[in-house]
Amino acid sequence: MDRLEQLQNFLKQMPDDSFVKFALAKEYEKLNDAEKALQFYNEVRTNDPEYVGTYYHLGKLQEALKDVEGALVTYNEGIAIAQKIGDRHAWSELAEAKMEIEE
Repeated sequence: MDRLEQLQNFLKQMPDDSFVKFALAKEYEKLNDAEKALQFYNEVRTNDPEYVGTYYHLGKLQEALKDVEGALVTYNEGIAIAQKIGDRHAWSELAEAKMEIEE
C-alpha cells in the first residue's frame, strides 16, 4: 500500500483529524495535484484554524500557483493565529514568507 492509500484509509477512520488532512495535502503536492492539495489545506484552515502549520504551506502553494494575493491573505491569517496562540516560530516563518512577497 502506498503512502496516499494509507493516508486515505486514515482519513476514513478519522475524518476530522487535521494532521491526516494536512498530510494528505502535502502528499497531493508531491504528486503535483494542486487542486486536491488546496482542498485539504483549506479544510484544515476552515475546520481547525489554530493548526498553524497549514498557513505557511498553503501560502507557499498559492505562491507557486501565482496566487500572490491569496498567499498574502493566508500569511496574514496565519500571523494573526500564531500571535493568538503564542507560536513565535510559526509567526517568524509566516512573517518572513510575507516579507519575501512584498519585496
